[in-house]
Amino acid sequence: MSPALTGVARPGRRGPAEPETFAGRLRHHHAVGRWSAANENQPWTPAPRSVPALWRYADMRPFAVEAAEFVKGEDAALRVITHLNPGHPDHEAAVGHLYSGLQTLKPHERMTAHRHAASAIRFVLEGEGGWTAVDGDRMPVGPGDVVITPSRLWHEHGNDSDDGLVIWQDCTDDPLVNTLGANFFELHPQGTHLTGGPRNDTLARYGGLLLPDTRRRAENSPLFSFPWEKCHEALTAAARAGHHSAFDGVIMEYTNPATGGSVTPTVGAKLQLLAAGEHTRSHRHTGSVVYVAAQGRGTVTIDGVDHAWSAGDTFCVPSWSWHSHANPGTEEAVLFSYNEFPLLERLGLYAEEPAGQ
Repeated sequence: MSPALTGVARPGRRGPAEPETFAGRLRHHHAVGRWSAANENQPWTPAPRSVPALWRYADMRPFAVEAAEFVKGEDAALRVITHLNPGHPDHEAAVGHLYSGLQTLKPHERMTAHRHAASAIRFVLEGEGGWTAVDGDRMPVGPGDVVITPSRLWHEHGNDSDDGLVIWQDCTDDPLVNTLGANFFELHPQGTHLTGGPRNDTLARYGGLLLPDTRRRAENSPLFSFPWEKCHEALTAAARAGHHSAFDGVIMEYTNPATGGSVTPTVGAKLQLLAAGEHTRSHRHTGSVVYVAAQGRGTVTIDGVDHAWSAGDTFCVPSWSWHSHANPGTEEAVLFSYNEFPLLERLGLYAEEPAGQ
């Protein structure tokens, strides 16, 4: 007898098989039989729990404003209205392994410096006088700006205005990091990580056509700030140059200037322009996407259902869902989005398929 089996009770001889009690007896030992060729854990095609969903800014903003009245300033780092997917309301994810939520800063409010294992991307929706600081770089932010907060870097936020709220969208991979059992959250012992020393100006160093010759190959982007004016200008210039996707209109990616890759190892971000009257082709891909309407109005069709959106709204496309975009208006429309593509591509799991193929 194998040494590994010594002392292990073995089932005695049984009569005919008893399939009606087999599963129950097996579950008693915290196990299950895997007979079916296709089931919840082994589907024929991607079958995410997430479903298409849309959160209207006009509906969600009042809650973000109200929360600022009773959630104390020292807790403002977590003063966020979380978007829950109807397919799994018990799981804090907007879609797939992507988190989305609205965060509010009151005038003259400052958040305690902190850091966490999850990577964050912030898209500013409204307000003047806001700022965020990442790894010593204190950056002013305004509507349409994107700020990257890489994993495990100290960061903090504030609103220097005398009146008016600053509201931005938190876009993180917390659900992924939590699923992997790898999340950490830490408050800075001094409350701030900023010092009186020279500012670490990442936009000046990495935001131009010429980059520092450091041969740096950091996984995370050394550039933290992506101002709306520069990004929108690049998008419209690409449109004039004829850059166009049949599935996404004019679409460009926020990238790590040191590597040319995504801004974080797990989450990518894009900005796309839909011309007036444009209707894109339908396609599907592995990897979920959260969209934030930056400008204009439009319609997204997901698995045959139309969802109309306007500026400020958030909607999601689950993995392997057919989807297309339309701008029936007379003005351009712009969408910011973040996705799970970088991780899937690294794992060799990204796949894409156009309709009709």
